[in-house]
Amino acid sequence: MDRLRQMFGAGKPAAPAPVIPAPVSEPSVPAPAVPAPATVAAAPAAERAHWLGRLKAGLRKTGSSISTVFTGTKIDDALYEELEDALLMADTGVKATQHLLADLKRRVKETKATEPAAVKELLAQSLADLLQPLEKPLVIGQYTPTVIMVAGVNGAGKTTSIGKLTKHLADEGASVLLAAADTYRAAAREQLGVWATRNTVEIVSQQGGDPAAVSFDAVTAGKARKKDVVLVDTAGRLPTQLHLMEELKKIRRVVTKADATAPHEVLLVIDGNTGQNALAQVRAFDDALQLTGLVVTKLDGTAKGGVLAAIAQERPIPVYFIGVGEKLEDLETFNAREFAQALLS
Repeated sequence: MDRLRQMFGAGKPAAPAPVIPAPVSEPSVPAPAVPAPATVAAAPAAERAHWLGRLKAGLRKTGSSISTVFTGTKIDDALYEELEDALLMADTGVKATQHLLADLKRRVKETKATEPAAVKELLAQSLADLLQPLEKPLVIGQYTPTVIMVAGVNGAGKTTSIGKLTKHLADEGASVLLAAADTYRAAAREQLGVWATRNTVEIVSQQGGDPAAVSFDAVTAGKARKKDVVLVDTAGRLPTQLHLMEELKKIRRVVTKADATAPHEVLLVIDGNTGQNALAQVRAFDDALQLTGLVVTKLDGTAKGGVLAAIAQERPIPVYFIGVGEKLEDLETFNAREFAQALLS
């Protein structure tokens, strides 16, 4: 846990008291060291560069469509109209598109830009600024264990993302306990078990058990075994399935009974290919569960990527991780400026 449990420095001793005429004071006692919460770090530079190359490749279709707007020689109303169409086609959404266009025109006026290439760079800056509120690291260690509840619709890559996140945490030295609370989907427990074995972590599961009961047992076990993280895999469901959304709320309530401070993180996994439907999912799950973070998956070919701008504009919930493929190392921390450059490359 060296990287996770960095220590704060001890308190400084008090200045010495004068010898005459005052009596010598008792020396101050250094404050006890306190474990500092740690963040899940990005990959080393070389690995990050390789991963960014894959992200750019995954978003190339969108990037090419937007870049085509800036191949002309004039900065006029026609350019802005083409850009508006390109942004909307990239799933940016009406509100975010209007915001970006207004901000871009302001930047062009202030900088007196005359070249389309310069305007494209200004757009990248505007997009990065819009996405900046989404850039926030996942913090581990403030609570022991840190209980992370993970939700998402079937097919979004929820259980796979949990496996990848487990690897990130294990690589940082965290001890992880998995809770197989997706008891509805066939083979879900077995799938999570494979990830547990691959990452050499413990798992709490029940054959056909109640999801809330499994979650309660896992959090209780995590506390007893002094685990750093408990990851709760919940059943995938559509936000329109109201009875299943109520089940998610029940899981959250029961987790709080096991640990009054939990859950400490409630993550939603969304498929980057689903466009504006992803924004609808964020709204619905946030209203039901009070989301603390997002994991965006499958930005590896057909995804348009602009939906993150729509989320930033309308429901700015932090994006902890984005994924570009199926491998363990394909999940990485989100960086607003990197994403903006990749989207417009």
